[in-house]
Amino acid sequence: MIRRFFAFLLAAICVLSQLTGCTPTDRPSSENPVTLTIWHVYGSQTKSPFNTAIDEFNNTVGKENGITVNVVSVTSSSAIDKALAASVNGEPGAEELPDLFTAYPRVAQIVGTDRLLAWDQYFSEQELSAFKQEFLEEGYFDSQLLMLPIAKSTEALYLNKTLFADFSAQTGVSMDQLQSYEGLFDAANIYFDWSGGKHFVQLNDFYHYALLGTKAYGGEFIRDGKLQLDDPAFETVWKLLARTAIYGGICLDDGYAATRWKTVEIISNIGSTADILYQPDQVIYPDNTTQTVEIISMPYPLFSEDAANAVHRGGGLFAIKSSDERKNYAAAVFAKWLTEQNNNLRFVTEAGYLPVTDAAFDRLLTEPELVQKENYRQLYQTASVMIQEYSLWAIPVFDGASDTQSRFEESVKLVLRAAHSEYIDRAYRGEEPEMVLNELTDASYDALKQSFYGAGG
Repeated sequence: MIRRFFAFLLAAICVLSQLTGCTPTDRPSSENPVTLTIWHVYGSQTKSPFNTAIDEFNNTVGKENGITVNVVSVTSSSAIDKALAASVNGEPGAEELPDLFTAYPRVAQIVGTDRLLAWDQYFSEQELSAFKQEFLEEGYFDSQLLMLPIAKSTEALYLNKTLFADFSAQTGVSMDQLQSYEGLFDAANIYFDWSGGKHFVQLNDFYHYALLGTKAYGGEFIRDGKLQLDDPAFETVWKLLARTAIYGGICLDDGYAATRWKTVEIISNIGSTADILYQPDQVIYPDNTTQTVEIISMPYPLFSEDAANAVHRGGGLFAIKSSDERKNYAAAVFAKWLTEQNNNLRFVTEAGYLPVTDAAFDRLLTEPELVQKENYRQLYQTASVMIQEYSLWAIPVFDGASDTQSRFEESVKLVLRAAHSEYIDRAYRGEEPEMVLNELTDASYDALKQSFYGAGG
């Protein structure tokens, strides 16, 4: 009798909870709130479209559901990789793992897939079908969706059109020449001479250049998780790059291009469409004079007219699986809000990214008036051309991918810096420049392999 009474009482409580709108204890609410910490890469602490989106969530849906998302860190993807590794390994001084973070797929290996929340347990099949499937597929690990796409990008060529106009008028180099890597690199070396030794262009990712170039010439840069540096197609694109860098047309300094734009150390770069966030409208010269400039974007340069390729990039949203189900549920509420069409469009168009659902994607390309800033609108016109005419490829994920990419980037810069210095020195001492350039270009190929494989490749 007593058992029946308690069973009846429990059932009555459940019914009453449903009728009165009470929230289950495993759901956050204003009476049962949760706070989620997040590390992300979108902008800086003081200028971040993602922070703006998070504030909007916190003040609306988050407030209604007792969910607060707290931004702890805004930094680079490589810094997040290192911080996550330090947290997982319990290194002295390491921060506690965040509840949410944005990163590339490679980070799943660092954190461990068993620690990560499976988004497909919280999104219905219908909700997932709304995403662009090529973006969604990148986030699956052993049939679990561990990385949710929230913003994607591709790569473009940015050009200081104002300063290029002076260079073009005096040398005859046209913007059309920049549509191919061969033409771009020829222009870079002409600029090096014309400017008295300044670099024309910076490539933010030599790894992407090698991947796409090798593919364009019929080779395979990565096979079974190993770089194929002996592939003849890779040798072709390497020597195209090396000859230009050794001569001086390519910037080989560490870091991204943003600061070098402002001081006219470069007048172009190849990088993510999200780099638009950092493009200046003024440059400053060594004598502290400034000049207003126009920066434009152009499609990613071609290796061959028959192979229009570019990467689609940009990580996704990960969540650490919590024993507190309220946090897991709250993470899903935030993720769904962020990828809803209007919310996603507001965020990505302020940051130079592409939306992640088919409907938002189509709307952006057919309604350019959604984008307020002229340079951003021009960027999306560039992206539209590439989406229609290019094949977009994901960066391959494999064990050790992050370390492999880092070693490759370091080896490229190490080898080419040394070769450039030797070229300048030998040419200054009177050796025939073309002969020295040819010799060092050939030698750099073997030097790269020795450097990379010697570093653990």
